[in-house]
Amino acid sequence: MKWLSFLATVAALLVLVDGVRAQPSRAEPKRGDTYELTLNRDMAQRNDLGGTGSSHDQDTLIERVVGARSDGLELEYDFPKNTPEQERASEWHFPARVFKPAKGPIQLINRAELEARVEGWLKNGGMTRANCGQLIFTWNAFRIDCDPQSVTRMIQRFDLTSFEVREGASYLAPYAQGPARLTRGASSLTLVAEVAVDPDAVRQARAETDVGVAQIMRKSLTLEEALRERARETVSGTISVKFETSPTGDVLRRTTVTKLEIRRPDGHAETQTTTETLERRPVPPRNS
Repeated sequence: MKWLSFLATVAALLVLVDGVRAQPSRAEPKRGDTYELTLNRDMAQRNDLGGTGSSHDQDTLIERVVGARSDGLELEYDFPKNTPEQERASEWHFPARVFKPAKGPIQLINRAELEARVEGWLKNGGMTRANCGQLIFTWNAFRIDCDPQSVTRMIQRFDLTSFEVREGASYLAPYAQGPARLTRGASSLTLVAEVAVDPDAVRQARAETDVGVAQIMRKSLTLEEALRERARETVSGTISVKFETSPTGDVLRRTTVTKLEIRRPDGHAETQTTTETLERRPVPPRNS
């Protein structure tokens, strides 16, 4: 009966091959491909004295392939076409054109254009290069950024394609204690991971915020002083991430939930939950 066993093995292999062939293949990027990238961030916090707070932010960029090369892609990032002119005028970073190599960090292409744009932006705001790096407060607190290279860091916040998303791959989230291993989620098209937060990274971020607030309030506070004060806090928490993919393996959405508990030296504690969702959706061609 060995031949029956052999035929059964062959049949099983043929089924596997047919299954692989049945999987849709990932399309190669081409000039004109356009995607809408939307980043939502919701934060809720509570302390044991009864205080609560929350915030919501949404940012959207349009990514367009302007050139496909054997070693990577030329991409343009800009605001959506329906962005109000006043909002567009308040930002100088976009449109930005970059080269995204198959391996390695993205490279800014139109740096000279951005250099000229930031000069006009400073002039229109009644500022000079001396104001670069300062933190100011209007309806929100923000740091005056004059470095064209910073646009690459902004673009990285919207990136879902520069790392490998598959079962068993490692993923390093911001403020994580280390990389986490991706495992299959409830659906065959989801991958999940969970890791502890890095307390020192959280304290560093909180100390930098303290320095910024002090600048706005016209108070004197160095980063070293802020770090010494934050070092007295006990920080714990987790970071959970979920990737949702298409049948071809393209990442459609990433949801990151960061839960923090911060206990102050006086014994009082606060909890903070931040949910960040990044979605990548194709924009149909205009003639479709």
